[in-house]
Amino acid sequence: SAQNAYDAERVLGNDLNGTARFVGMGGAMSALGGDISVMSSNPAGIGIFRSNDFSVSLGFNNTGTESSFNGTSMKENKTRASFDQLGFVYSFKIGNKTSLRYVNFGFNYHKSKNFNRLFSAGGQLDGLSQSWQLAQEMNNAGLTAEEFDYMLNKSENPYSLYWNQYPVLGVLGATTGVIDFYDGKVLGWDGYSNNFYSEERGGINQYDFNVSFNIEDRFYLGATLGVYDVDYDRYSSYTEELNDDYGEDNGGYTLENYYGLTGTGVDLKLGVIVRPIEDSPFRLGLAVHTPTWYELTESTNATLSSDILAYDSPYSQTLSDYLYADLTYLYRMVTPWKFNVSVGTTLGGMVAVGAEYEYADYGSSRLEDVDGYELGDQSSVESFLKGVHTFRAGMEARIAPQFSVRAGYNYTSAAFTDDAYNALALYRTNTDFNNTKAKNTFTFGLGYRGNVVYADLAYKYAAYKSDFYAFDDIDLPATKVDNNRQQLLFTLGARF
Repeated sequence: SAQNAYDAERVLGNDLNGTARFVGMGGAMSALGGDISVMSSNPAGIGIFRSNDFSVSLGFNNTGTESSFNGTSMKENKTRASFDQLGFVYSFKIGNKTSLRYVNFGFNYHKSKNFNRLFSAGGQLDGLSQSWQLAQEMNNAGLTAEEFDYMLNKSENPYSLYWNQYPVLGVLGATTGVIDFYDGKVLGWDGYSNNFYSEERGGINQYDFNVSFNIEDRFYLGATLGVYDVDYDRYSSYTEELNDDYGEDNGGYTLENYYGLTGTGVDLKLGVIVRPIEDSPFRLGLAVHTPTWYELTESTNATLSSDILAYDSPYSQTLSDYLYADLTYLYRMVTPWKFNVSVGTTLGGMVAVGAEYEYADYGSSRLEDVDGYELGDQSSVESFLKGVHTFRAGMEARIAPQFSVRAGYNYTSAAFTDDAYNALALYRTNTDFNNTKAKNTFTFGLGYRGNVVYADLAYKYAAYKSDFYAFDDIDLPATKVDNNRQQLLFTLGARF
């Protein structure tokens, strides 16, 4: 019961990344083909190649966030170098007059998702507190006064009876004074102010293996086997300053969370490109991506430390002190089917334009245990995630025999419903959640084509807004967040 819609959304979708030419055109090359990166969107695009190709791409990524909560603004910024792509295509010519003209084989690695991000938020709470969410969950679970007293007995291990009965974060709250039992129910404190900080690292590496066919230079077919490697780490710290019943300073507490996710996945992509008019360069593309089947392992740990003035001394409890290890869980995730429709053409041999539409129903994702049974919070996936629409457009114009300029645009609709929230499940140790909105991405690029060697440069700017909540309370206003990611990408390649 620790995995929910937010864990599912983390591995869904992908960033616009690959070769600099692909990124510079906004990734809108599924019908145009002829670039190594299209094997991840429409595998038939590799069938356009008539020569061998090798490319490598690297660059710099900058992620920025700016939050605003109750009049308090905070900013974070992080820049890192990245190795983004490495791939090749081997083109095998069958003949000029045979129906099957070329059979091409390709491999491409690229970083399909970049998790690196710093974030901070905080401000005045006006009496609201995370401690009340912990208290409410313990009340809902039926905690009694006797059980609460047992949890406070430091000579015993409270998890020996209660770690599979009550939310583990609530038990940590009980043993550190963050929640208290009074007059027949569990109570929290009045919050004065808070501060949240998180650091995320890692990404999803994608390895594509492609085979494609050119039939009479008018029909192109392709298939790509995708293999995925997930590596994600997150550290977060949440601090609250508290007031007592008289509005005076009452100390505070800090919750630190450590989360790691690793795993692998596999999927299959099938694609076709057709030139419906023999003498026209106009092309239609269609691609279908099967679900990605992930095998995932997550580990969590948490430390709750308090210095509440109403008590005699500070307290600190770490989850692994009770369990003698991090909470580790193996589970499966099945992503939704994805459908891609695209068009593309060239104009006078000087300009290439492409556009495409992609759809995936995120709410149809499935969380399962290792035996294939549905996980407890699968309902949150179906309720809080929705169908995601992506539109891409791009163009390339040759300004000299060997030089081109490029531009592109992407729009991706929001993945979360407006009422999505993070429930405090039995083994969940964080209460924060971030509901992302629609994303807009703008790209620009330059390209050089020699007889053998080529070089491309691309710049990408992606921006989206989100509503962040440090904990769940109907009266807590959203922290408004502006998120952006900038990427400078360079590709060096050869065709021979």
